[in-house]
Amino acid sequence: MSSDRRKSDIRMRGFPHRTDVADVIRLIDERIRHLPAERVPVTSVAGRVLAEDVISPCAVPGFDRAAMDGYAVHAHETFGAEAYSPLEFDIVGEGYPARPFGGHVQSGQAIRIMTGAPMPAGADAVVQAEAASESDGKVRITEAVTPGRHVGRRGEDIEAGNVLLHAGRRLRPQDLGVLASVGATPVPVIRRPSVAILVTGDELLPAGSKPAGCMIVDSNSPMLTALLHRDGVAHVRVTLLPDKPDLIRQQLIDSPEDVLFISGGSSVGKEDHAPGLVSELGELKVHGVALRPASPTGLGFLHRQLRPVFLLPGNPVSCLCAYDLFAGRAIRRLGGLSPEMPYAVRSIALGRKIVSMVGRMDYVRVAIRHDLAEPVAISGASILSSTTRADGFVLVPPDREGHAEGETVDVHLY
Repeated sequence: MSSDRRKSDIRMRGFPHRTDVADVIRLIDERIRHLPAERVPVTSVAGRVLAEDVISPCAVPGFDRAAMDGYAVHAHETFGAEAYSPLEFDIVGEGYPARPFGGHVQSGQAIRIMTGAPMPAGADAVVQAEAASESDGKVRITEAVTPGRHVGRRGEDIEAGNVLLHAGRRLRPQDLGVLASVGATPVPVIRRPSVAILVTGDELLPAGSKPAGCMIVDSNSPMLTALLHRDGVAHVRVTLLPDKPDLIRQQLIDSPEDVLFISGGSSVGKEDHAPGLVSELGELKVHGVALRPASPTGLGFLHRQLRPVFLLPGNPVSCLCAYDLFAGRAIRRLGGLSPEMPYAVRSIALGRKIVSMVGRMDYVRVAIRHDLAEPVAISGASILSSTTRADGFVLVPPDREGHAEGETVDVHLY
């Protein structure tokens, strides 16, 4: 090991400095931008984020059309029609969607027309079927209509040349319908990130195994994979690695993904190789955060394309906390989503006090009972089941010593 690396090696010596949570978030927002655009068929863009404004190339509808099943007529000729004094018109044809009536409606005439059919030349209104009756090639109308009644006008839904949807919008199912209606495909959307999760530890068994002896099952990668898919990641690759620095180094060099997570090996123990390797291959901007749990969290950037690398603690609750506050924010920014945590927030009174320490942020799991929030397993970063018993979490800011019983707090709901 070189002299410089020995000086920067803090294993077994503790963290000389812990970065404030706000400073880590600021670094993420400054350094991480959304990925480039790609063009995707309209049928596959639900949940994606628009990279550009979409301008409508045409009007919708593209022609005047019947908005009701009934009879197309000259509106002014129906004035005076009532149930006890119907007016009679000659039926001279029919109009259907994609099969319009080809002639011109003259005075005293009507055509039978179905919803969605183009309006025939000469007619300017539709009498709905319920206000008419047919016999012997004629229709008796018992209700007057005004010009434009039951007619969908050209461009009344969408006008050609208008901005249909704006860049930055996360596309909903109904947005896909609007895009399809104007033939907007493929659609320019922000590329979704890919992530490699490198799970380190000699003691780990792959997810899906059963615990055996002193070996434990990797629980972080299934949790992280689910969180990543929730946040719009396209591809997740999980690799389990022993605590061998050469193997971890090679993965950092060879991994093609946009973002790398290293789960475990991020603290200051003898086998915590990840921080030194990230420093060697790029820059380690953060190592140690003023946060409980998840204080061993780190953030760096590899020299090749400045890819972000998140050092996530091996303890499951710490790993979840670090993802919620930091890694997830970066992932959502890369994919063009809102960087804020995607949890509903509810203001609830505390049923028991929360004790914290000034100078650090606390991520406190809480359960909601009888409309009161009560802390669950405040200590114990390895107690993953505490997150399943919890309904959400409270973030205690670093300038507070906690919250008193009865105080209203914001609960981020899982």
